[in-house]
Amino acid sequence: MGVLARTLLSLDVKDDVAMADRVLRGSRMGAVSYETDRDHDLAPRQMVKYRTAAGEIYEVPFAHDAEVPEEWLCKNGQWGTLVEGEGVESKPVKPPRTHWDMLRERRSIEELDELLEQRIDALRKRRRSAARMLKEQQEEQAKNAK
Repeated sequence: MGVLARTLLSLDVKDDVAMADRVLRGSRMGAVSYETDRDHDLAPRQMVKYRTAAGEIYEVPFAHDAEVPEEWLCKNGQWGTLVEGEGVESKPVKPPRTHWDMLRERRSIEELDELLEQRIDALRKRRRSAARMLKEQQEEQAKNAK
């Protein structure tokens, strides 16, 4: 390889590195792909049509092998029903367990009442001792002021 060819090759590599630096400098990781889609096959998809009660028809893309639901929420906030074909009925949704539900699984109402009384007594003792300390501080300040 001649000197001229090596020089041109090194310039070409330097230009590629400089361009890559410029491209990546102001971008966030994962925000934009700089790879072309020309040589990639996309996953097979199917477009499914839904109709809202107002009559608006909209399409939602699903994977070709996905189970299509009978209802889908439109971007306007209304539910749409499947226009053609058969969908899969949505499963009944269990209500979420609340903190109270989980607490009731572990303790009875009597136990909870007893715990509540213990906590209230502890708070009252703390409040009494704080009031006593405040009164003592005020008396001491009054003595020092004389």
